Amino acid sequence: MSTATPLETPAEGRWSMLALLCLAVVLSFSCWFSANAIAPELKRAWSLSENAAAWLTNGVQIGFVIGALAASLFNLPDLIRMNRLMAASALLAALSNAALALEPGPAGAILCRMVTGFALAGVYPPALKLVSTWFISGRGLALAGVISAITAGSSLPHLFRGMSSAVDWHNVVLLSSGATLFGAVVFLVFTREGPYPFGKALFDPRQIGRVLKDRNLLLVNGGYLGHMWELYAMWAWLLAYLTAALDKGGTGISSEASLLTFIAVASGVFGCFAGGVLSDRFGRTATTAGLMIVSGACALAIGFVFDGPFWLLALVVIVWGISIIGDSAQFSAAVTELADRNYIGTALSLQMGMGFALTIFMIWLMPHLAALLGGWRWTFVLLAVGPIFGAASMLILRRRPEAIRLAGGRR
Repeated sequence: MSTATPLETPAEGRWSMLALLCLAVVLSFSCWFSANAIAPELKRAWSLSENAAAWLTNGVQIGFVIGALAASLFNLPDLIRMNRLMAASALLAALSNAALALEPGPAGAILCRMVTGFALAGVYPPALKLVSTWFISGRGLALAGVISAITAGSSLPHLFRGMSSAVDWHNVVLLSSGATLFGAVVFLVFTREGPYPFGKALFDPRQIGRVLKDRNLLLVNGGYLGHMWELYAMWAWLLAYLTAALDKGGTGISSEASLLTFIAVASGVFGCFAGGVLSDRFGRTATTAGLMIVSGACALAIGFVFDGPFWLLALVVIVWGISIIGDSAQFSAAVTELADRNYIGTALSLQMGMGFALTIFMIWLMPHLAALLGGWRWTFVLLAVGPIFGAASMLILRRRPEAIRLAGGRR
């Protein structure tokens, strides 16, 4: 009778650790879109245009790119215990987010948002790495759990704002900062690394050329960039779209738009788990392409339901919220399966850097396009370009012989 090797034996307590880690991630990421959730109030308080308000969100994106690259270059997750790194990062995010309540003005607020993004780069990648030390079998589901926690956390400020029609924006800032601070405590006190050491994945700039010449990785990154073209622009500006739609229909108040934004973004939790299950059954390329086709269709359709009825508008944005994030974890998983072991770390860092850099451009572009079109109704049509391109990239990859290495041979 054969006996299981230690690596085949599930780690005791792995599911409870996953639950605690996901709780901490949800709480910590409640400050990512805190300024976006109160953008209408900040625009009135500081006389901001839509274009200026975009930088309250873009500040986080810029800070995150800088922080993620810095963490990779200095290999911080291997130098500092991951739970301590995540706790310190969440603490910094809580403090920089809370500084918004001091009303530092537009320039100061953007600086605070950059620090928040920089800090959250010390939470997101290390959380994925830490959960991998607890799981060998079931790792895909565990990673999907962390991505779903990021999604849920990103939606929380809209819930805070939507809980009352007479919102004091300072309360939204303080609630999200308090949640992030509690997340730091959970990281520090309750999380720890598991029994399966996770190999180093270093960023080496000298390997960038090799990554860019790898046709399989180019196709994966084409899919990922199509995904990121759409994702953060939708998350960042859905509240503005829904506010305009509900005001036009005469049925909505600010809290109603915020609550529907919360539901749409939070519904992505189901998409994350569905993406993991579908990928295991049908393969990564088919799953990512299918979800991008659905999300692209929603981007095309949403302008037609701008005037309602409300139930149809809500249905489209919820389906969009589910499909737009469901494929997210599959692109990094595909890189680990297709890239040469000598440059996996570089490939992953380059993928994340390119993706978040693209989100900066898209978040900046959307209010300009809305102004050009005379409103938000048809603005999201542009977002369909990304998933169409991304789905095509993944379907081309599916036809390549190397795709057999994806998802245990399921392509």
